[in-house]
Amino acid sequence: MSKLKALWELMRLEHGVMIAVAILIGSVITAQRVPSLPIFLFTFCTALFLEASTFALNDFYDVEIDKKNKRMDRPLVRGDLSPKTTLGLFIVFFPLGILCSYFVNLTCFLIALITALFALLYDVVLKKIKLIGNFFIAYTMAIPFIFGGAAMLNESGMNLTLSSGVFIVAFIAFLAGSGREIMKDIMDVSGDKQQGVKSFPNYLGIRKSQALAALFFLGAVILSFLPFVSPAYAIYYHNYYYLLIVLITDCLLIYTSGALLLRDVANLNNYRKLTLGALMIGLIAFLLGAFMG
Repeated sequence: MSKLKALWELMRLEHGVMIAVAILIGSVITAQRVPSLPIFLFTFCTALFLEASTFALNDFYDVEIDKKNKRMDRPLVRGDLSPKTTLGLFIVFFPLGILCSYFVNLTCFLIALITALFALLYDVVLKKIKLIGNFFIAYTMAIPFIFGGAAMLNESGMNLTLSSGVFIVAFIAFLAGSGREIMKDIMDVSGDKQQGVKSFPNYLGIRKSQALAALFFLGAVILSFLPFVSPAYAIYYHNYYYLLIVLITDCLLIYTSGALLLRDVANLNNYRKLTLGALMIGLIAFLLGAFMG
């Protein structure tokens, strides 16, 4: 059981579940219906395999920094998994993820290939330049919505285009993801300094970095109202199912932003968990809103 838990933690499979929901949301917004089972399975496997493999490679390269930062939530730091096992998982799952995208359509294959190559670049190079790497991680939280929408473009000969709703939910995810990554930088600032990693806290300091993270979260909150008030967003326009649920996400993000702006936060890990929960609730808001609009 401990090995299974370690594998789950290594590959961050809870993120895989969130990615699957994000893909489904992008598909439903675009086509106004759920994708066929084969399309959904191929898109889900693409995202899951690429997510799992790149997280494994990330921990493989980050093991020394994680030890300095005392990241006991990392299986390699605890010694629950070996670097050889971690690298093996990457070698198996990475090409499988790209292969699965080939069976969706050409657009999805190109999105998956480009994202996968940038993920490799992040693990090897960009993680040491977090001023850039943070926004790549935020991009990986946004692209599943577009990927899901793209999967529906040619299904059953349909002639569809990506709707504005897909882009707005992707941008909201991007902003919230950026805030979460800056919070992580603040948590890791000591080890990052020793390793020469360039991050926002190294340049701005802790307090200004907290304020910057808060601004990203508040930006996501403001944008979350746009689908409800603008008729351009079709299924979410005056959709009270969407509004009531997304308000829970907004309250959690506002609470976190207030803590970041008004005081030195001792345990940012708790707030990272809180914002992850907020994002999950936000996904439910967009998903239920798409079906119950």
